[in-house]
Order: sequence, then structure tokens, then C-alpha cells
Amino acid sequence: MAADRAGAVLCVGLATVDVVHRVPVFPAANTKLTATRQDVAAGGPATNAAVTAAALGSRVTLLTALGSHPLAHSVRDELTEFRISVRDATPDRIEAPGVSAISVHEGTGERSVVSADARGVDPCPPAELTQLVSAADVLLIDGHHPRLALAAAQTAARLGVVVVFDAGRYKPHHEQLLDWVDVAVCSGDYRLPNCEQEERTIRALGERVAVGAMTRGHDPIVWWRDDLRGEVPVPVVSVQDTLGAGDVFHGAFAHAVAAGGWDGGKVADHLAFATRVAGLRVQHAGPRSWLEKLPAVVDSGPSQAL
Repeated sequence: MAADRAGAVLCVGLATVDVVHRVPVFPAANTKLTATRQDVAAGGPATNAAVTAAALGSRVTLLTALGSHPLAHSVRDELTEFRISVRDATPDRIEAPGVSAISVHEGTGERSVVSADARGVDPCPPAELTQLVSAADVLLIDGHHPRLALAAAQTAARLGVVVVFDAGRYKPHHEQLLDWVDVAVCSGDYRLPNCEQEERTIRALGERVAVGAMTRGHDPIVWWRDDLRGEVPVPVVSVQDTLGAGDVFHGAFAHAVAAGGWDGGKVADHLAFATRVAGLRVQHAGPRSWLEKLPAVVDSGPSQAL
């Protein structure tokens, strides 16, 4: 386990190139539209979480699948600027990484995303996996690249490293992953098989994972710890851009756990901190502009309000 109380976070999952257009309306079929803003940035759940944790002060490593394509180099270069150590499980891959075409409505902050995601890229774990996991306080997995995610989670369980699972959209291989997860933080859209209702999914997850939470947009976050249940309110803010807000939430949560040490009794405090950081993110247009407002959060620490 890492000794530096800034904390060390290992993120395992998807890295993409995000092309983001801010638009006055979402385009209709067979129409052309001029964007009011364009951003190109590294994206993907694990990647955005890694950027957030690094910006908050954690020492961060991202294990992903990039390859040698020029677009992969652009992702790697950007993450290096955030002092993120990138470990590539597919260094010989020549195809482009996934590219996400994203529109953000400038009036509501809502987004639409078309992405190739991992496109069936499922690399084998690298030889250095045990070394990477053992250097971390927290392992954050987003469920993409199933073999990487499962091997990392199993290794973390063996080494006593806490495993946080970003459960965004259910995929069949999650059935295996859940057996190795310490904390499941899922979106309000996450549904296990035969659990169409939110409450049924929460209960089913609670039977599999001792500690967890479900984010629900503007509604309070529901959390559980064994038989205990509670809620964390979501601050009311002026929403400009919701892109990656969930990823930011997970990165902030992982940072708080890494910095403060894992104790299930602190889950509500860690969730409250992550909620405030995500609330900051949605108030700013563009995937990175909000990071300029983070120094006050870093100075005050995870237990303080923004």
C-alpha cells in the first residue's frame, strides 16, 4: 500500500478521444449546425476520473488500451500534462482509439454521445499488473476492457487494495466483477438483470457488495453500508455542461478514499465531497475549464465544502 497520504489511485478502463461541440439545439436529421464552441480532449470514464483525481492531488496511474496511432499519442500527451502515469496494455495496436462525437446543449447542459467505446478491445493484463496494484491505495475500474478489469480487481483483493467500481451501464461481465468489488458507485440508469426498478437494483447490489451508492441526477444520492441506508443531498447549481460529471464524481470519490483511508463509515462523507466536485464541474462549459476552480478544494481537503 502507498504511504503518501496524498493517496495513490490506479484507474483501469477506457481512454478515448472526445470531440465536443457546444450547440444551441441538438441537430435534426439531414441538417447541418454550427457549433458555438469546440473542444478536443482525452475521454472515457476511467480517463476522466484519472484527470479529476490527479487534479485533486492524488498520484494517479491509468491502465488502458491505447496503441501507437497518432490519436493515441494525443491522449497520452494530454494525460502526461496532468502528471498521470499511463500504462498501455496494447502498445503494438495500430488502429485508432475510440473517438466519441459529443454534442452539449448550451441551454440545458445536457449531452448526447456517440462513441465506439472499447470496440471489442479486450487486452490481456500486463506483466506489471501486480506492481501497479500494489502501489495503489485505491483501484478504480470502469468495467471496460473486461479482462483487465477482472484481473486488476482480483489482484487488488489479494493485496488488500480497496476496489471502487464505476457502474455506468450494465454489461454481462459485471456479474464476475461484482464478486471482487468493495464499493459500487452506480448511475441511476444502472440495472441488474430482472431488476427493472431502481429499488430492486439497489437491494440486489447490496446483497453482492457491502458498500455502495446510486447517483440519481438532481435527486439525493442513495448509499448503503451493510444494513444501513442513507442519502446525500445534491447541491443546486447552474448547470452548463453535464459531460463527464459522473466520471468526475468517481474520480473525486476515489481521491477522497485514497487521501483519507478506506473506512465504510466514511462513505457518506466521501460521497458528499464527490458530489460537490461534480457540482463544480457541471457549472463550467468544456471538459477541462472547470479544473481552474479546483485549487481551493485541494487546499481545504476532501472533508471541506467547495
